[in-house]
Amino acid sequence: MDTETSGGHRARPQGGAADGVPPAVGGPRAAAAGGAAEGASADGLPPFSGDLAAFAVQLRRMHGEVGRVIQQYAARQNLHVTDVQALAAILDAPEPMTPTGLRAVLGLTSGAVTACVDRLERAGQVRRVREDTDRRVVHLHYAAAARAAARTHFRPLADALIRSGADFDEHELTVVLRFLAALNDALAEVPGLAADR
Repeated sequence: MDTETSGGHRARPQGGAADGVPPAVGGPRAAAAGGAAEGASADGLPPFSGDLAAFAVQLRRMHGEVGRVIQQYAARQNLHVTDVQALAAILDAPEPMTPTGLRAVLGLTSGAVTACVDRLERAGQVRRVREDTDRRVVHLHYAAAARAAARTHFRPLADALIRSGADFDEHELTVVLRFLAALNDALAEVPGLAADR
C-alpha cells in the first residue's frame, strides 16, 4: 500500500530492495512508527530520530532533479555526464585541481581521467596549466567562458534554493547546511569498487 510522504509524493512504506529502499537506508533500522529508529542498533550505528524512509525518498528525488539538469547541460555542451561531474569537482576544489586529484574525486582509472580531461580541453571547458615551480605538476582550470555558460544554465538551481530557503530562518538554514555537510562526509566514506590502476 502506498503512503503519502512529507514531499507530497506517493511512496511505499520502508522496506527492502523491492521498494527501492536499500535495507541500510530504510530497512530494519526504520521502526514501524513513522520509520523512526529507537535505541542503539545491532550494527553499531547511533539512533536516528527522523523518518529514515522519508529522508531516503527526498534524497533520491533531489538527486534525480539535479541529475536531470546536469544531463540537460551535458547534452547541450556535447559532454558526458562524467565530464560535468569533473567540472563541478574542479570548481569546488579548495586548491587547484590536478588529474590525480580528479581521479580520486571521481573514482575513475588514470586512463578514464586522461580521456575526460582531453575531452574537456578540446571542448574549451578546461585549461591544463603547468605549475611554475614543478613543471611535472599540471593544474586544471575551468575556462572563464565555459564557467559563465554553466552559471547561466544552472542558475535555476540557485533560484530554487533561494525560493525553498525563504521559509526558513538563519538558524534553521545553518542546521540544514550542517546536516548536508555531515551527510556528504559520511557518504564519502561509503566503500565502493576500487578503480583499476
